[in-house]
This record gives sequence, structure tokens and C-alpha cells, in this order.
Amino acid sequence: MADEDFATVSSGASETYPQQCSALRKNGFVMLKGHPCKIVDMTTSKTGKHGHAKVHLVGLDIFNQKKYEDLCPSTHNMEVPNVTRKDYQFLDLDSGYLTLLEDNGTTREDLKLLENEIGKEIKTKFENGESFVVTVLKACGEEQVVATKVNN
Repeated sequence: MADEDFATVSSGASETYPQQCSALRKNGFVMLKGHPCKIVDMTTSKTGKHGHAKVHLVGLDIFNQKKYEDLCPSTHNMEVPNVTRKDYQFLDLDSGYLTLLEDNGTTREDLKLLENEIGKEIKTKFENGESFVVTVLKACGEEQVVATKVNN
């Protein structure tokens, strides 16, 4: 029995969970057209002749800020992404990848520096020798640096 090979799998935690459309709130998260989005606008129309109140959702993709819209009956379920936010101490920038320090003392070097405003901000702070923390947002198997904070 000792020579059997067991493949490793994830914890089984889903990347999304269902939530009734009417229970969603502005500034919450929702999956719109397959993208994890932050709800920026939400309007509810009243019930029509045949039935259901409709909820009009407008959201911005949490990674690239693209706008997505959807219309769904208020009684239906929408998928809500499990979004986690974590802060890491920035250590180094090497060939386009960030070296980040976790709270438990381990480092990670798997996040790429993006060519956006945050990427430019990180590069500038790194070149100036500043000490700072980066905030990483994780949803649907994707991770991205979304903010920087100067250490106190």
C-alpha cells in the first residue's frame, strides 16, 4: 500500500457561491458575464404584468476595471465570487516579478508586475527605496496587486 500515488487536490472550496439577486448590495461582489465584479450601481424595477421584479446590476471587473451589466429577476440566484484581500510586505522586484513577504515569514515570488497605474507606482517606490505594503486581491483563481500602502 505504501507505493500508491495520490494526486493532490484543492480544498474543495468553491470559487463562487449562490446568493439571491435581491440580497446583493452596492459595493458587494457578483459574477457578471463570468467576471468577478464589484457592484457600482443597482436598480430594481417593479413587478410587471406577469410577474417578477427585475434587478439591473452594473459592476466593474475587480482586476481590469471593465464595466459589465446584467439584468436578472430578483428571486433568482446570482453567483458571488469568494474574494480575499491580503497585505504583503514588498521586498524586491526582479525581472518583472514581485518578491513579497507574508505574515508568517515565507516569501512568494509568483506575482507579475503589471503595466498599469499600480505597477508604475510600485516601480517608482522601489526605485526610491521606499518601504511599503501591497494589497493583493484574489478571486476565481486569479490574483492581482490592487493597492500600495506606505509602512508606518
